[in-house]
Amino acid sequence: MFVSLFGIIYCNFAFKLLLYIHMEMFTHYNTILFDLDGTLLNTLPDLQASCNYALQLCGFPQRSFEEVRYFVGNGVRKLMERAAPSDVSDEEFEKLFMIFKQHYLEHGLDRTSPYEGIVEVMRELKQRGFKTAVISNKFHAATQELCNYFFNGLLDMSIGEHEGFRRKPSPDMMNEVLSVLQANKATTVYIGDSDVDIETARQGGVSCISVLWGFRDRDFLLEHGATCLVEKPIDLLSLLVQ
Repeated sequence: MFVSLFGIIYCNFAFKLLLYIHMEMFTHYNTILFDLDGTLLNTLPDLQASCNYALQLCGFPQRSFEEVRYFVGNGVRKLMERAAPSDVSDEEFEKLFMIFKQHYLEHGLDRTSPYEGIVEVMRELKQRGFKTAVISNKFHAATQELCNYFFNGLLDMSIGEHEGFRRKPSPDMMNEVLSVLQANKATTVYIGDSDVDIETARQGGVSCISVLWGFRDRDFLLEHGATCLVEKPIDLLSLLVQ
């Protein structure tokens, strides 16, 4: 009985110690960079709708919700490359992609919404003086529109895919944001839901938090190098705010 009781006390102490160390790792950050799709916004319904609209209009088979979930993460062009038939010609693909892009620009707000609790978390971070920004592989115009619509006044900057900057996991866009915000990499953390985000943080030389409410599950993220996982948006405040 004594051994069993000692084991319980030890495990409880060890858990609290690890939690304390884990939280201490994130108490000194002052710049928070967010991925957009799957991290701040559930954009999947509108991405699937635009994807299937373009596929149907071009006479190609449509894609399921779960297929589109795993197609996203490397920008919308890559999404459509994955969604298109393998034997599509370059000319056919360019037509498909332009139809998708135009439809998404017009309908990207139809069913997209912030994940529950995200706006409150961002508002709290802003009130506490954190610098906040979005870095997305979504094309720049759509990134700007979504951020302005859902997070007006809560972000210092947002940037999406556009000429002159390579897509994530390249650190190009991250470096641009850090330069504009005059932020230090040592006090910056990047928050995302995918393997692309983990690799972006690694290449950019910043810490990373991976979220479990987005487009990838726990096992996938751990297999791709995730070191810190959070289950709910409110958990971010436990890590970042004291």
